[in-house]
Amino acid sequence: MINDIKQDARERMQKSVEALGNNFNKIRTGRAHPSILDGITVSYYGNDTPLNQVANVSVLDARTLSLTPWEKQMVPEIEKAIMKSDLGLNPATTGELIRIPMPPLTEETRKGFSKQARSEAENARVSIRNIRRDALADIKELLKEKEISEDEEHRAHDDIQKITDKFVAEVDKALAGKEADLMEI
Repeated sequence: MINDIKQDARERMQKSVEALGNNFNKIRTGRAHPSILDGITVSYYGNDTPLNQVANVSVLDARTLSLTPWEKQMVPEIEKAIMKSDLGLNPATTGELIRIPMPPLTEETRKGFSKQARSEAENARVSIRNIRRDALADIKELLKEKEISEDEEHRAHDDIQKITDKFVAEVDKALAGKEADLMEI
């Protein structure tokens, strides 16, 4: 019973940390990385399709991404989708190849992205704390129904707090890494 609750909490907290990693990938640093374009969808025969399913995304150099669409008529659609995204990127097309230069980050944009990263990390911490609250409520319910003793409840409470502390530390470590990445020139 208690182990199931702890395992469920651990899995949900892990998903929160993974979601934070995905959100961090959308915050661009000065370097080119294909995951920056993950959130972009393109209208493909009337359906919104992720960009990486209609084109090959690769890194040309440290500051340039390259897109090669599977179908030539997709070039204008892809350009439009990239410009509409809130990433501030301007694609340059040469025939079938779309080059996306990464503009260098100014001090102001670095601080803005850093603030956004801290906000995402705080959202992940809140999510982890909410999962802890749910797990503790489940354990209190077991105690109320006399399925576990008070000692078991205290032990489970301590274990869940340790799990929570571990995942909050992972969030803090990921945030520190992202901030270091952003401030690197």
